[in-house]
Amino acid sequence: MKKALFSILAVTVILAGCGTAKTDTASTASPAASGAPSAKSDKKIILITPEKIGLNPFFAQEDEGVKKAGKEFGVTVKTVESTDASAIEQNLRAAVADNYDLIITSSFESEDALKKVAAENPKKSFAIIDTVVDLPNVRSVVFREHEASYLLGAAAGLATKKNIVGMVAAVDIPLIKKYTVGFQEGLKSTNPNAKFIVNYVGSFTDPAKAKELALTQFAQGADFIAGASAVGDLGVFEAAKEKGFFTSGQDIDRTVTDPDHIVLSQLKGTDAVAYQTVKDFVTGSFKFGSVDYGLKEDGVGLTFVTKDSTSKLSSFIGPDVVTKVKAIRDDIVSGKVKVENPVK
Repeated sequence: MKKALFSILAVTVILAGCGTAKTDTASTASPAASGAPSAKSDKKIILITPEKIGLNPFFAQEDEGVKKAGKEFGVTVKTVESTDASAIEQNLRAAVADNYDLIITSSFESEDALKKVAAENPKKSFAIIDTVVDLPNVRSVVFREHEASYLLGAAAGLATKKNIVGMVAAVDIPLIKKYTVGFQEGLKSTNPNAKFIVNYVGSFTDPAKAKELALTQFAQGADFIAGASAVGDLGVFEAAKEKGFFTSGQDIDRTVTDPDHIVLSQLKGTDAVAYQTVKDFVTGSFKFGSVDYGLKEDGVGLTFVTKDSTSKLSSFIGPDVVTKVKAIRDDIVSGKVKVENPVK
């Protein structure tokens, strides 16, 4: 008995040691019209990110979505940032030991750890954002990024003046094909004569390498170079400002930081799906299995096309391009245009 008790306490200590607790909120806010419970919930929900949030808006948005749901639905929420890959499993186990009702994690980095911990705790509820873990007690939330990438490629094809466009992508793995292949298909749909250059950084966190690749693509004649390298996009943006080419960001509206060069952003609503996951759990509509979000559900999108921006529309893009890409967006939503998932 002593040994078992020690193990539980040790795992609880690991939660503090292997990750940084970012948020711990218990709210008694008034219920929203969207179906929040009439009283404070006794549920405890935790978000465990696979790495430090740092400069990656993908995880920052998840944290914001969980916080928002915590306040709106009167549920206790907490975010823990894993310090490294080995800490993910330890933090998941600590959350189980601390008896959280729903444990949310994110991305392919967490797959192996979640498969192990969820399988060992079949009565515990889990969710993972941006990848699939096929277990009966896990909700997998995924995105149809290829639909938004298609729109971005279509816009690039219409806007390019040199008929040469590029993309600096993170790593050559199946998930990233949603970005590279989706972009290329969209480009072909509006400008079949355009040349597409793609290079891989080999990392999600290397702005220096991403900048080097962007400069190489610019030297090859590209006037639009899309960033799809996570934190590495900062290097692409820096290169665009130095050389005067046009670029695009990911996940959030990056145009606001440099609208003269960052002229579009491919959007990914990780905040919305994190919020929806908590809401479903608290309101009793939570189901396990895979749930995906695309253009139709506003899970993905493109600035100026599916979402307005506080930035001024660049003359490189222009209103005519936006109008044409909006029509493509409508055709995808209606099913008239099929954008195939290149990962399947």
